[in-house]
Amino acid sequence: MPEFGPYDDASDALGAACTLFLSKPNASVGHIKDPDVALRSSKEYCAWLYYTPDNKYQMSMMTDQSNSDDPQRKRRTCRLPAYVEDARFSAWDIKYIFALHNHSFGGALSLNDMRQIIALANLHEWVVETKSGRVPLAIVAFFSKPDREVPSCDGFYQYTPETRDLLRFAREGDVWLRQDLGKVTWLDANTYLLNGREVRQ
Repeated sequence: MPEFGPYDDASDALGAACTLFLSKPNASVGHIKDPDVALRSSKEYCAWLYYTPDNKYQMSMMTDQSNSDDPQRKRRTCRLPAYVEDARFSAWDIKYIFALHNHSFGGALSLNDMRQIIALANLHEWVVETKSGRVPLAIVAFFSKPDREVPSCDGFYQYTPETRDLLRFAREGDVWLRQDLGKVTWLDANTYLLNGREVRQ
């Protein structure tokens, strides 16, 4: 079932989702000085932003169910369900747009994030036709600036398998400022090139 919406515009839905995610308990812990306390406190939430047959954008119910976490990598990973259940629509009529989650420490997308959206793209359409045009499936990680005691939506990272674009959006008032971080070229399952630099997990 939907958590919130509907929205007519994907950007409006993303902005509302960002604010909602970062209002959740321990969704951002960069202000906690003790790294062990920050890691233990941190929570990662995830949800789908999807497109419905009535040409609206909805966000699914949010979950914080975790995958097995590796303490050596100091991260939390939310387990995103592969499909959304919305009793108003047939499962075949729901179109998946953005896999949403927060990054408690405000960092960039991990290789695990990027591999996850590629796996999900193999279950869903890589590009969805909407009333406003074609929208490719992407993964989004919301962040708040680490020095904020009260978190707010300061931006998000986005990776789109269809275009290979890795982007960062920063919020300045009501405006989203886009930064192109580069094109991702995969060398193998654990390594990619970004602007000629090798990134490995």
